[in-house]
Formats: sequence, C-alpha cells, structure tokens
Amino acid sequence: MNYFYVLNGKKLKQVLIIVVAMLFAAGILYAEKDHVSVFAPTGPSAIYSVQTEKKVVALTFDISWGEKRAEPILNILKEKGVANATFFLSSPWSKTHPEIVDKIVKDGFEIGSHGHKHLNYSTLSDDDIRKQISTAHQMLTDQTGKAPTLIRMPNGDFDKRVLRIAGELGYTVIQWDTDSLDWKNIGTENIINRVVSKAHPGDIILLHASDSVKQTHEALPIIIDQLRAKGYEFVTVSGLLNQTKSEQQPVDDSQTNGNMG
Repeated sequence: MNYFYVLNGKKLKQVLIIVVAMLFAAGILYAEKDHVSVFAPTGPSAIYSVQTEKKVVALTFDISWGEKRAEPILNILKEKGVANATFFLSSPWSKTHPEIVDKIVKDGFEIGSHGHKHLNYSTLSDDDIRKQISTAHQMLTDQTGKAPTLIRMPNGDFDKRVLRIAGELGYTVIQWDTDSLDWKNIGTENIINRVVSKAHPGDIILLHASDSVKQTHEALPIIIDQLRAKGYEFVTVSGLLNQTKSEQQPVDDSQTNGNMG
C-alpha cells in the first residue's frame, strides 16, 4: 500500500511541475503580448498571381535596354485594342529613351519600376539596395510625373532583405506565374504555346520589350487573340490586385528567379 502512495506521489509531483511550467510560459506570453507578432510565421513576400475566378490576366513587359522592340510592341497593343498592360522600366533606360516612356504614358499603360542598375539586389548591402530602389523611384517619378508603387527586381532576383526594404519604401514586389521565356528566344510558336497553355485566372505573365528579345513582337498578336478566344480579359497588375486577395509566397533567403530583364 505504501508503495502505491509513493508512485502516486511521484506522478503528482510530475503533474505539478508541468502545470507550473505552463503557467510560467503563459505569464511570459502575457507580459510580452505586445510583441507576439515577432513569433508570427509571416514574412516578406512577392506577388506571383492573385486568386480569382474571373478570367483576367496581366500582361507585363520588362524593359532595361534597347530601342528597337518597345515601340512595335506598343503598336501591337494599340492595334489589338489592349488598353491595359504593365511596363516595368529600368531608370537608366527611361532616362535615355524619354520619347518611348512618354508614349507608354500617353497610351495609358501602367508603369512600374525595374530598378536602377541591372544587378542582383540580393548580393548588395542594405544601404545599396535602398539606394538602387530610391534612385530608380526618383528618376521614374520625374520622367512619368507619377510615383511608381510596383517593382520587379532586375533578373527577378530578391531575398527577404530586398523584400523588406522595398516594402519600407512603399513598394509591392511583383513576380510572375507564367514565364514566356521570350528572353531565351525559344521561337515564336514556343512562346505562344507556353503563355496560352499556362495562363490561368489571376495570372501575371512575364514578357519583355528589350532588344534582347527577337520574337516577342511576332508572338504577341497571336497570344492576345488566343487568350481572348479563351475568354480572358487584360488588366494592369494594379487592376489584378484589386480583383481579390493576393496570393503571396513567402521566400527563403536563398530564393531568386532569373530572367534577362
């Protein structure tokens, strides 16, 4: 009988220790309740697409150099009656091609930042990241008369630091769900097939209007026609974001996405 009480005494002691530990932990959490967000699993994120049942997609074009491809692409959009598209412009290119920037603005297209120097920002210091984004911001604002709020990093490269600093500067980082691979010049038919087969409601589609792309202007009219035949409408990235809650993807420090800008 005494042996039975000894066992129960040990179990009771273990239970009491656990209860005390739980109360202690609860007390710490209460005392630190104003800082609980530190432990939240959320973090900086980039937008790849949005969740919506509406058949809307955003055509986006990155431009970082050259003068041969942008205007033909603008003309195609006008001829096809596409009033909504988003152009991500690097600030040095914008400064040296003001007439094309003016045409983009006049045609009513949305302009986002593609940064300043075409570098992988994840390799830079915090101060240099801030400088690159801020320099581009000022130059694009001066050129277009409107401060951009969307940014696509050069080469699609970023980490959590880049996302955090961009957010502190008032930017939303935009990636893509469908990569046309036009920057690899994979052939007109391949570009068309990739975009049309992969496009989905809420999609952000990556295209380019730099001189590095040789077939985008050939593929674009057919992409527009085939997506319309499937019932899709074209919106700007901002218009897409207004459709519904953004599908945001947290990233690891090592995550990057490459393209030729």
